[in-house]
Amino acid sequence: MSDSRYSSALLTDLYQLTMAEVYWRQGMRQDATFSLFFRGYPRDRAYYAVAGLESALDFLEGFSFTGDDIDYLRSTGIFDSEFLAFLSDVKFTGSVRAMPEGSLAFADEPVMEVTAPIIEAQIVETFLLNQLMTQTTLLTKATRITQAAQGRPVFDFAARRTHGGEAADMAARCGAIAGFAGTSNVRAAARFGITLVGTMAHSFVQSFAEEIE
Repeated sequence: MSDSRYSSALLTDLYQLTMAEVYWRQGMRQDATFSLFFRGYPRDRAYYAVAGLESALDFLEGFSFTGDDIDYLRSTGIFDSEFLAFLSDVKFTGSVRAMPEGSLAFADEPVMEVTAPIIEAQIVETFLLNQLMTQTTLLTKATRITQAAQGRPVFDFAARRTHGGEAADMAARCGAIAGFAGTSNVRAAARFGITLVGTMAHSFVQSFAEEIE
């Protein structure tokens, strides 16, 4: 069972925090710019369709470590108590340059650039990569499906196959950006204003003695 006490600030890799402590010990407070980009293409692909900016900006606007976050980090025995006190006051104070949602991007082309004090920029890197990579992958797939459909309507029924509930909602959202005509995902339809569609399941048909019923 998941523990909701912990914030999205903890969705980072351990080495981001240990590097941040080194910066803190060395008095390194200068700005750094992190560029997020894709190094290459999967086979027979030639572009990416960018998504995840909204999630990234929401995260940065609310970025902070809660008391429970700090208590967990203290329990690991890895971090200096003064560094943890410093982390408890950290907010994101930097700036973001990014491609608009739905833009086409190409290999080695920055999709997002974050400029911030190096400790802030280092810690948020993992979450930003997670959001941009996951949602860009979903949107790129959706655009290829829309292209292959050649004007015929396409619907999203992916919730039972995506990797988790939030990924299911993001898949529906990316489908809508790519031009899908609707989604079967009720929560995604409610969250994002997507047209809600549905058919029926095999279990429904098998609940009757004869299919024609």
